[in-house]
Amino acid sequence: MSSKVTNWILTLCVVGFIALLSNLIGYNTSMLKGLPGILVLMLIALVGLILSNVIPLNIPSIAYIGIIGLIITIPGFPGSTYIVHWTEKVDLMSLATPVVAYAGVSIGNSWADFAKLGWKTIIVGMVVLISTYIGSAVVAEIILRIQGLV
Repeated sequence: MSSKVTNWILTLCVVGFIALLSNLIGYNTSMLKGLPGILVLMLIALVGLILSNVIPLNIPSIAYIGIIGLIITIPGFPGSTYIVHWTEKVDLMSLATPVVAYAGVSIGNSWADFAKLGWKTIIVGMVVLISTYIGSAVVAEIILRIQGLV
């Protein structure tokens, strides 16, 4: 368990640094202003990962991370106003950048494994991406028409 936690901490540090840099470049938020929010998000992720390995239920770590984030930002929870204030300084897209980059590197490190999945996986992936795009466009169109903006 100790080596897993060390690996998670190192990965979260790299992702946190890239997110801070992305937040600076893309959204002109200084690294010092974004640092408390990134640290809080890293801590939430780490606790969620640890809980998913310690608790003997078959619940994914993302569920623990989401529940922890929800609970600690409830108004009235001790320190929730600080946590919300700090995490507001971190833009969502600056968090997505390192995650997508990490996924790309992961696939790039195992092209042989990716190739074993076959051409059907590529087609399924493309269908999923295209369907998601079209579905999002349809929902946006409906909402904009309901609001009378289109």
